[in-house]
Amino acid sequence: MQTELFEVDPLSDNRKLYARAAKALGAGALVGIPTETVYGLGADALNPEAVARIFEAKGRPSFDPLIIHVHHGSEVEKYTAVPEGLKDLVHTLASRFWPGPLTLVLPKADIIPDIVTSGLPTVAVRVSAHPAMRGVAKALGRPIAAPSANRFGHISPTSASAVQKELGGSIEMILDAGACSEGLESTIVRPVLDEKGKPSLELLREGPVTREQFRNLVKVVRRKPSCRPVSEESPADAPGQLTSHYAPRKPMLLLEPGENFAPVEGVKYGLLSYEGTSALAREGDWAEVVAMSPGSGRLAEAAVRLFALMRQMDENEAIDVIVAESVPESGLGRAIMDRLRRASANNLPTVCKTC
Repeated sequence: MQTELFEVDPLSDNRKLYARAAKALGAGALVGIPTETVYGLGADALNPEAVARIFEAKGRPSFDPLIIHVHHGSEVEKYTAVPEGLKDLVHTLASRFWPGPLTLVLPKADIIPDIVTSGLPTVAVRVSAHPAMRGVAKALGRPIAAPSANRFGHISPTSASAVQKELGGSIEMILDAGACSEGLESTIVRPVLDEKGKPSLELLREGPVTREQFRNLVKVVRRKPSCRPVSEESPADAPGQLTSHYAPRKPMLLLEPGENFAPVEGVKYGLLSYEGTSALAREGDWAEVVAMSPGSGRLAEAAVRLFALMRQMDENEAIDVIVAESVPESGLGRAIMDRLRRASANNLPTVCKTC
């Protein structure tokens, strides 16, 4: 299959292009669609056979549920069954953060196929701030199931060229709208009733919408870590929950705050630095040094550049191992550290400190 690339012109009316993409989705094809966070691999969420092609194209295990995208918050009622006690909270969150990089995990309606949710009674849903994703969803008239458009576990794509490298030849088309504005996958939360029966919020994945932004609206419940293995019999309870994820093909080491780096003789290292000005960046013998936020230390800039820089270092043949510096773990920094820890998880000791 030849994957066609179509440019989304931000200054033009792209409705014909969105209709073309929607027609492909309606016929069961897969389409790479930009969002403000990363590029998504879209399929008609109400077509189980089309959704199955997502898992096949990505090499994604069936126990990892998908996010569905709708074009407007009013559509959510069609695809979820929110209990009465949580409706006000869901409405508040939707009004405050949609369109935007927030995913809500809600009880699903029967119309959502089990393959989308990995058999779980909940579905992850959001309204993207990107006009392309909303435009295609509106033209399709149904929700779009769309995980990140990359091979499972690899670095999430923030450009159309990255999607082409990952999935070119196995999907119908890609809408190219340039680089994503956020760079990190959406924040995932689950509205729940606490032990007193009051609405609260369980934070499942850190992202561009930070926990500080929720605290003025609702109590945020810290999710209890689970040591259970994720499998067909015990699926992940939301997308993006696997320990190892967003990973380059090369080994990656994350230096936690205060941790020293001890290079191995004969190994060529590249440094993914926070600002590029640390003593480690200046004094180390690196094959390449790249800065997430060059000289400014802005977490938003670091978030936007993170995956593109990881991919750049992964493709640099002069590097054997990627070393990443930590970033301040507050606000958006928690989401960046979450991605760095998951990207380097295969190189960490497999010891569970919560058991």
